Amino acid sequence: MKILYVASEAMPFSATGGLGDVMGSLPADVKKVLGEGADVRVVIPMFPSVKEKYGEILKKELETNVRLSWRNQYMGVYSVVKDGVTFYFIDNEYYFNREFLYGNYDDGERFAFFGKAVLEFMPALPYFPDVIHANDWQSAPLVIYLKRKLGLDPRFDSTKVLFTIHNIEYQGVYNFDTLADVFELAEWDRPTVEYNGAINLMKGAVSLADWVNTVSPRYASEIMTDYYSCGLAPVLRMNAGKISGILNGIDVDYYNSETDTDIKANFSATDTRGKAINKAELQRICGFSEDPSVPLIAMVSRLASHKGFDLVKHILEEFLGRNDVQMALLGTGEPELEAYFAQIAQRFPGKFAAKLEYNKPLSKKFYAGADLFLMPSRSEPCGLAQMIASRYGTVPVVRETGGLADTIKPYNKFTTEGNGFSFTNYNAHEMMNALEAALDLYRDRVKWGALVERVMTMDFSWSMSARKYIELYKSMCEKEKGAERR
Repeated sequence: MKILYVASEAMPFSATGGLGDVMGSLPADVKKVLGEGADVRVVIPMFPSVKEKYGEILKKELETNVRLSWRNQYMGVYSVVKDGVTFYFIDNEYYFNREFLYGNYDDGERFAFFGKAVLEFMPALPYFPDVIHANDWQSAPLVIYLKRKLGLDPRFDSTKVLFTIHNIEYQGVYNFDTLADVFELAEWDRPTVEYNGAINLMKGAVSLADWVNTVSPRYASEIMTDYYSCGLAPVLRMNAGKISGILNGIDVDYYNSETDTDIKANFSATDTRGKAINKAELQRICGFSEDPSVPLIAMVSRLASHKGFDLVKHILEEFLGRNDVQMALLGTGEPELEAYFAQIAQRFPGKFAAKLEYNKPLSKKFYAGADLFLMPSRSEPCGLAQMIASRYGTVPVVRETGGLADTIKPYNKFTTEGNGFSFTNYNAHEMMNALEAALDLYRDRVKWGALVERVMTMDFSWSMSARKYIELYKSMCEKEKGAERR
């Protein structure tokens, strides 16, 4: 089987969040499950971090030009093999030599070029995959070009397209005056991408892909509703027959409390003594008293309201005032949230600390040193942090939404089942009740120890997810063969 993953980022080459983690792990695990006979490849843009870190080992595959409307732009293609997977990088300094991966005024044009470039370098290699697995709106132009512009090219006859929605909040919406000039689409393409009076690239990809999936089963059902779909629910409901969800995994070798060199002391589910050492270090980092009896709650997140920080703001002072607890926050984001939490850290220096930075090694110290991990998102397609925290014996407290509901089952004090604490409604005091239920259990060291052991032994590896993706790829290809036989 030949599989090509198309995305805007992939670890360890360039990444801003969950998509990069997925593209850094899923292809390698699919390759591992399928074995040597499988041909698994990934293509992403050549962002500056790729050249800076890996420039010396990149192999030049080809150089050519790509037409995009009236433009005729340079394209270089470079490659490197990692974990049995070939990674390709589309090089164009004008489009991709930017300080930030996204958020540029010309993102639509940049990723329209990327989509055309991928489709033009495949025949040049030549390489025609059985499945193209495209991800998020940045890969949507590729899906649209393949289905609308290359539909009569026999070399792509048997290529099936899976389009994955990692976060429906970002859909690639642009004015219609860019239809021909930027996206090289004709008036007869307008119905494919038109939605609410604008170009909507995700709508086009959802409509044209052979199958669509999301990064958790719960999220696949949630986005059929107006509340979660960011306006796209009617389109998704029309395509409901080809939409499903597969839960993301995490890299369990990278996030491994037994071998991690970024934490103070290693530990395991059966010997958690090292966790106390990590807690003491995190308390020192945060300026807290090194008291093992005081429960320490961590949050590692982008500071955005939909991540639940409006709930946190609503009850934080009340919660800190009535509980003997320490709370540590790591992340950057909306300036007003950064300012608020900086102020709370000044007002409650022994109870609350805010590290307003993006720092991956430090995040591991948070995961390993805390007792509880708070993740109260309004929406969460999958979420990785709750799974990472679990690997380090830090018990998650989450809102029951998306992948958080699929991965964290609430603790039952009568049966002792469950692997965390949760609350149902997007309500600040429900969140506080869940936190205080966790604090109550923390005081029972025997029951708490049993819960920590259970949390650490949860299987959040990519192995099971990879197998489900392979089943989906094969199913898509089998449908094509079945149609041919008929």
